[in-house]
Amino acid sequence: MHDPRIDALSRQLVRYSTKVKKGDFVWIDLFDVPAAVGQSLIREVVAAGGKPMVRLNDAVITREQMIHADEHQYDLIAKNALALMKQTQCYIAVRGSHNITESSDVPAAKMQMVMKKMRPVQNWRVGKTRWVVLRWPNASMAQQAGMSTQAFEDFFFRVCLLDYAALEPAMKALQKLMDKTSDVHLKGPGTDLRFSLKGLKSIYCGGSHNIPDGECFSAPVKDSVEGVISYNAPSIYQGIAFDSVKLEFSKGKIVKATANNTAAINKIFDSDKGARYIGEFAIGFNREIKEPMRDILFDEKIAGSFHFTPGQAYEGPADNGNRSQVHWDLVNIQRPEYGGGEIWFDGKLIRKDGQFTLPELKALNY
Repeated sequence: MHDPRIDALSRQLVRYSTKVKKGDFVWIDLFDVPAAVGQSLIREVVAAGGKPMVRLNDAVITREQMIHADEHQYDLIAKNALALMKQTQCYIAVRGSHNITESSDVPAAKMQMVMKKMRPVQNWRVGKTRWVVLRWPNASMAQQAGMSTQAFEDFFFRVCLLDYAALEPAMKALQKLMDKTSDVHLKGPGTDLRFSLKGLKSIYCGGSHNIPDGECFSAPVKDSVEGVISYNAPSIYQGIAFDSVKLEFSKGKIVKATANNTAAINKIFDSDKGARYIGEFAIGFNREIKEPMRDILFDEKIAGSFHFTPGQAYEGPADNGNRSQVHWDLVNIQRPEYGGGEIWFDGKLIRKDGQFTLPELKALNY
């Protein structure tokens, strides 16, 4: 039996997130998801007057291709993907995963080469199309979250179908506050970090790019970051599990990085010069997401969290100029059960223990 929540989600992705119009070419990128998802999206795009273009992806096949990848091969793959992306007005990606560590044994040099070659495609998609990306629920994700498959599926649709429009006034207020902020101070267990946002704009995200959503992001002045940060949410990056990540900064650069796998994390940060600088600072506030599950599209939106991201900055008004093949959203949760914490803007406390203190922002509290 067809689940009507799939159609509700498709409508949100097509009508609200990407605002598909008559004549738009819509790239539908499907990764290990049921056929019903693709069918529903195609029908909704056509109903909106768009022209769907579907690409099916399989993680096992992708891993095999990356293991045997060479530069000439990915020059052609990236060239063709970029050519298609340049003809695309809207991009919708639905990403399932039967095994989140499927690519963990791809050699690091191969992974870095593929990411570097494909980076222009991602940059064009982010900067030039109306795009949205989301995960698809399955037993593997339920296991990560410590939930039954049915409970996680219900959680997924509840989170993804959140009434983002109702949060818009408070999200705009947070964006306005970040836009006029110069100095930021983050405090918490193992964290005492200062940086500047001066001259950089922020962007609130309310269901228009990532589903689930609920964050406002900017980027620090590249050389302004000083101090130490301890991340308390586990992470998966390049198929490798990381816990207890701690970074120390001087003049914007990561000068010391430790984790449960210190050798692996430093190998990532040595990928290129920009990997040791920060490309994004964001505050998360999706009230339906409380616990980390090693899936960054969920974890970066956790209620009462922030993420501080080594690597590539997003091109546009929040661009601090940092360039890297790495973009790793590492998350710190500041709710009391995770040790608490504070965010200060220009000497004023704006969030304590995960709860906003300013009246105009309290609609974003959990």
